[in-house]
Amino acid sequence: MSRITISGLDIEYELIGEAGAPAVAITPGGRFTKESPGLRELGEAVAAGGRRVLLWNRPNCGGSDVCFDAESESELHGRTLTKLIRELDLGPTALAAGSAGSRVSLIAASRDPDAVSHLILWWVSGGVIGLMQLAIHYCGDSATACSRGGMEAVAALPNWAEQIERNPKNRDIILAQDPEVFIETMQRWASFFTPTPTSPVPGMSPEDFARLKMPVLIFRNGKSDLSHTRRTSEWVHELIPHSELREPPWPDEEWNLRSVEAFPLGGKGLFKNWPMMAPYILDLTAR
Repeated sequence: MSRITISGLDIEYELIGEAGAPAVAITPGGRFTKESPGLRELGEAVAAGGRRVLLWNRPNCGGSDVCFDAESESELHGRTLTKLIRELDLGPTALAAGSAGSRVSLIAASRDPDAVSHLILWWVSGGVIGLMQLAIHYCGDSATACSRGGMEAVAALPNWAEQIERNPKNRDIILAQDPEVFIETMQRWASFFTPTPTSPVPGMSPEDFARLKMPVLIFRNGKSDLSHTRRTSEWVHELIPHSELREPPWPDEEWNLRSVEAFPLGGKGLFKNWPMMAPYILDLTAR
């Protein structure tokens, strides 16, 4: 594992495959890490097909630095991703991602399209219930803890345990936050997920989607999935007219089955079937 400083933040990353080969960056969902089961397996399968694969831990994930200095966490992640790609001199890179990673990848590609060669997206988060759940999960728990016990209570949350264990500096970063400013930040980050009638994806306007000129492959969300509604994936496809919309290589209930199985185990196993995406990634990036 390697570390690099991007915009003052230490970011963990790993490269798999032959240097100089066309690059693919894989981004998971939630605040889950690149070590989550299924991600390395996907990366190795893509690398075996002749690609250079970037696995990385976003700010606030794994042992990368914690940061609250951004308009939204997703925008922080998207900005960091393209800067990481440029700093590593990977050239235009395909972004392959699911759930929160798909949102991050869309934002990254719209803000810096020259850094991105292709987009392959699945489990695109959306829908009123799904987005409101994200606001509570990412922001509400920390803001509530802060209101009751200050930053010490935030640092004690399970949400930040792995980040602090793997990078003890993160505890100091959390404790250094002004509680009032931190709560204001969480309110702003939560408002980022407010559904709008003009876009299915937080942080993306119709104008942002119009900047995506690269080849785009979108996998249709499951009909039973309230965290990533089917309409969300179809709406993204409509906003990117040249994109291709495909059925995923797993059953409609994939998210529900994986989440019921994985979340009691801290999310382990949530992405275990992602290696099934390797042939599609290789096919699109060969074009």
